[in-house]
Amino acid sequence: MSTYSQFCPMAKAMELLDERWTLLVVRELLKGSTHFNDLRRGLPKMSPALLSKRLRSLSRAGVVERTEVDGRTSYSLTPCGQDLADVVNALGAWGVRWIPEIGDDELDPHLLMWDIRRTVPVDAWPRPRTVVEFRLTGVAPKASGWWLVVSEGAADVCDFDPGYEVAATIDTSLRTLTELWRGDVSWSRALLSGGVTVHGGADARRAVPRWLGQSTLAAIPRPA
Repeated sequence: MSTYSQFCPMAKAMELLDERWTLLVVRELLKGSTHFNDLRRGLPKMSPALLSKRLRSLSRAGVVERTEVDGRTSYSLTPCGQDLADVVNALGAWGVRWIPEIGDDELDPHLLMWDIRRTVPVDAWPRPRTVVEFRLTGVAPKASGWWLVVSEGAADVCDFDPGYEVAATIDTSLRTLTELWRGDVSWSRALLSGGVTVHGGADARRAVPRWLGQSTLAAIPRPA
């Protein structure tokens, strides 16, 4: 670990936290990921070797606790790590407010659908199994079809047809869905502009914006 050789508390904190990917690992743990493969799904462009290295560093620093039960390893934030929640949330809000541009190379359907799956307000969905299909343009064919399945208060996402009845189908581009999820555009505007089209029964079409909602940072106000 590099050092700033300063007694300043911020410098001491940054010796640990400003290493590449470190705060994003903390972000994933704050969002509820506990296993290595779940962390990788939230950090798809981070190599497994580097993820392992960062988890070891955070464990040594007392930020992350590693436990093993029946041969399966899990990770969780210690009280020290949980105390970073305000830092992570503030950085996310700052990024939404002041760095709104998204490059084409930053669009990722796997990461987007994973984030939707873990953030979607399942309490707004019917208790019986309900499926929403996504048909995305602007993405490779093998990554253009997704199915969000919510049943008994739990959500899952598939990149293959699970074979269940579909309540509603959403047609849109990867960029538009990403902007909608981030809060760069509202549901009403996306629907009125035709950027998003919802097919299905009338009740399901009306319910889709409530079922999906937007990311936790979508409500952050943008500068005029």
